Amino acid sequence: ADGRTAIPPEGAPLAVKEAIWAANKITSKPYIYGGGHATFKKLSKGYDCSSTVSYALGNAGLLKGTPLNSSGFMNWGEAGKGTWVSVYTNPGHAYAYIAGLRLDTSGPGERGPRWRTAKRSDSGFKVRHPEGF
Repeated sequence: ADGRTAIPPEGAPLAVKEAIWAANKITSKPYIYGGGHATFKKLSKGYDCSSTVSYALGNAGLLKGTPLNSSGFMNWGEAGKGTWVSVYTNPGHAYAYIAGLRLDTSGPGERGPRWRTAKRSDSGFKVRHPEGF
């Protein structure tokens, strides 16, 4: 209810569970523009939209290298919605659905990385997903 903890579905692939568990580690962090872009291997003081998505996917092995910004996600992975993971991105914002749960830094309630239950328009966003997911 507070957007802090999500529980992965039992039948989800391990990488999907790892992405949810990783995201749960940062849902108490504040929104910081540019925050979290140094690495997804250790925690940052705060996260922006794309570093939130990068942290979850990177710690699950679904993103290699370094965190991406929202423009970087526009050509990442494969086009379209995934079965388990979908990243919605445009040059100014990125968020993800992981096992049907929305991980986003914007929406009703506190700013920062949170699991959001409110509906959101995907108009103006490209949708990408990791291969096989």
